[in-house]
Amino acid sequence: MAQTITKNIIKNDLKASLVVFLVALPLCLGIAVASGAPPLAGLIAGIIGGIVIGSISGSHVSVSGPAAGLTVVVLDSISSLGSFELFLGTVVIAGLIQMILGFAKAGVLGYYFPHSVIKGMLTAIGLILIIKQIPHGLGWDKEAMNPATMESSSSFVETWLAIQNFSIGAIPITLISLLILYFFDRPKIKGHKLIGLIPGALWVVVLGVLMNKLYQIFLPDWIQSGRLLVNIPIAGNLAEMASLLTFPDFSAINTSNFWIIAVTIAVIASIETLLSIEAGDKMDPEKRITPTSRELVAQGVGNSISGLIGGLPVTAVIVRTSANIGAGAKTKLSAIFHGVLIFILVLTIPEILNQIPLSCLAAILIMVGYKLAKPSVFIDEYLKGKSQFIPFIVTVIAILLTNLLVGIGIGLVVGFFFIIQANYHKTVTLSEDKGVYVLKLQKQVSYLNKAPLMKALESIPDGSEVLINATKAKFIDKDIEEILNDFISSSAQKSIDVKTKGFKYNLKEFH
Repeated sequence: MAQTITKNIIKNDLKASLVVFLVALPLCLGIAVASGAPPLAGLIAGIIGGIVIGSISGSHVSVSGPAAGLTVVVLDSISSLGSFELFLGTVVIAGLIQMILGFAKAGVLGYYFPHSVIKGMLTAIGLILIIKQIPHGLGWDKEAMNPATMESSSSFVETWLAIQNFSIGAIPITLISLLILYFFDRPKIKGHKLIGLIPGALWVVVLGVLMNKLYQIFLPDWIQSGRLLVNIPIAGNLAEMASLLTFPDFSAINTSNFWIIAVTIAVIASIETLLSIEAGDKMDPEKRITPTSRELVAQGVGNSISGLIGGLPVTAVIVRTSANIGAGAKTKLSAIFHGVLIFILVLTIPEILNQIPLSCLAAILIMVGYKLAKPSVFIDEYLKGKSQFIPFIVTVIAILLTNLLVGIGIGLVVGFFFIIQANYHKTVTLSEDKGVYVLKLQKQVSYLNKAPLMKALESIPDGSEVLINATKAKFIDKDIEEILNDFISSSAQKSIDVKTKGFKYNLKEFH
């Protein structure tokens, strides 16, 4: 019996690992290119996310790897620090911070971020992804431009320059790739037993290579070559591959910028991981619950190792996780096997990977960005009311105008304002029931509720009958207690008959 179960698990997990591998491969390459990092860095992150994090994680179905949500942070950080090696140093430190958070049992913190702010963060990332990938989709070679001109150029300037200096062969690849991705995202195609077996992203990569081969025969002027293709160093064996690794530089560890970037990576990676883990647990057919603090430790170990050998930062990724679950994965062996497959691929066929045009990877990332920031997201948040929409849209705009960490901070301030406002009004309510004014105190009644309480008490007319009901109040601040006692002590002068229910103070009990 045990052997049968083991065989079924291995059979299911091996099949699922192949599906996840096919999904992860183009994403690892595309995210690395979008992040301004070497393509090998994305593959290293995919290997670490699968083998290392998969082995340590308490999740049975989650898959980790380089995440689209961190592309903006990585791109800006490499530019800010001045070198990829310095950035790798921040990734190592970010991993250590995540481990500390995990050992401190901080995995529950993800539940306390307002949904509207998280949604705003993901939407802003989607918009930035689209903007950043348009130049790649147009086949623009940024490195060919004057470095002095490009040093401080914005994404919008780069897009305009790309429109003026595009590669004609890249545009058909990008447009056809987008059509394929749209086609393969249709439910009937995605659920098809044969066609849906291979994800659209992999079809796009194959198409990009084939189209470029056809250019060589029929349209030589359209050929994508040089910096318009993926460029992975080729290693003949493990020893040569070790020599191709990039190692971190910690020379800037005494600067504030270094630590700001490290903390930013740790926070964003942890948030994205916790959100993906929660979503993965909900999709798990067996409804197993992942220990979130242990997951932070696993992610921290993975990020530190990834940074040490030249990889991008890693998070749990919902795209790969959902593909893993959909393919029938039963245990974490699927995530581990997919990492092993990426490792084998890097060793065996880097020459083939180096034939992939960046324009087809750009199409994949543009579609990822669209899914994060499609119009229905804005409509859904708007329909939820201003308490959800305002923090959402403020977060989006703030991130676009500043950076990810500052934008999230601004969004949190606005989000918490609406949370406080909601509790501010709901904690103290005054209503009239059959001639009796009922003042209800609920939840935690703090000094923040002084103003609505005093306004409610002042609105009660002389000669009224009042019931102060605090049976649902779990805590009443001393300032609130004082206001109530003053009201009761002066009620006789106004001919107000006050009765109370639920107080443990020196007030008359209502029966």
